[in-house]
Amino acid sequence: MEPGATCRVEDLADTRFAISPIHEAVLSLRVLREPGLYALHLPWRRSILGRLDPPGANLLMSVVGPDRGLPDFLTPRPTEFAATFEEELAAVRRAPPDVVRRDLLAVYPRGRLPDVWQPITADDDAPVQALRDAICDHLQRYWDLALKPIWPQMRLVLEADLTYRARQLAVGGARLLFADMHPNLCWHNGVLHIDKMIGRHHIVAAGRGLLLVPSVFAHKPAPPVSPDEPPWLGYPCRGAATPWAPTPAADATALTSLLGAPRARLLHLLAEPLPTVEIARRLTVTPSAVSQHLQVLHTTGMITRARDVRHVLYRRSPLGDQLVGQSTER
Repeated sequence: MEPGATCRVEDLADTRFAISPIHEAVLSLRVLREPGLYALHLPWRRSILGRLDPPGANLLMSVVGPDRGLPDFLTPRPTEFAATFEEELAAVRRAPPDVVRRDLLAVYPRGRLPDVWQPITADDDAPVQALRDAICDHLQRYWDLALKPIWPQMRLVLEADLTYRARQLAVGGARLLFADMHPNLCWHNGVLHIDKMIGRHHIVAAGRGLLLVPSVFAHKPAPPVSPDEPPWLGYPCRGAATPWAPTPAADATALTSLLGAPRARLLHLLAEPLPTVEIARRLTVTPSAVSQHLQVLHTTGMITRARDVRHVLYRRSPLGDQLVGQSTER
């Protein structure tokens, strides 16, 4: 199974997580280009497709290679836990022309470049810089239109995944951390193997640690295309479809009779860990109203709660799962 990343004990001790808005923006271009492979995200795609600028969208989609590879310079390794999109885009704008050329050519390994890219094959940096800047300009407009309005919901989903992964690492170490991340991942004897990749290379962490970046739009785990990049891994997060999932309908069952419609609806929603503000958004009520119901459900043992860096996350307890399961069977 290749490629692999070799990690030493100190690399595992320096395993970190980050959230990357530009990573999400660039990965979402695959959904625009090949919707048949991304059924979970079709509601989002339908909501923004008619509002995109065709020339800009076509240029952005051209960065997705025939094997769905993406240029590494467009997804720089995050240097902090949660940089803004504008901060990350500024780093992309500083990418040297030789790196931009290398990464663009790498995603079209068989040489069939889009027509707009043909000038970058010449030994001249000016066309490369012009193409880089045009991509960045369109990427900023694309972010503002397609992703910035829903970024708060996406970030909550990503943070919920980080909370879950951190617990897996704390309880079972690297083996448990990667056990249910994706079928293509396997941790064995200090090596993280990634199966079914475009490239086949081996990366030694060599004291640089391992950075993990969850993604709503990733369909499988992927390291950088170039083996020269520092070791980091983007992977599909849990609950990827929830940012554009419809508000759950009120449940008309025995559970409603027992708890009342608002609390029954809330209990059905908490199959995944969510903070108060996201629950309120999905149920279209105020956070204060949600807090009252959460307090009752927590006191009666139907939900659990845990604090991460920024939020208190609520989730159904085993008792809550049992009540919802019995209600659904009726």
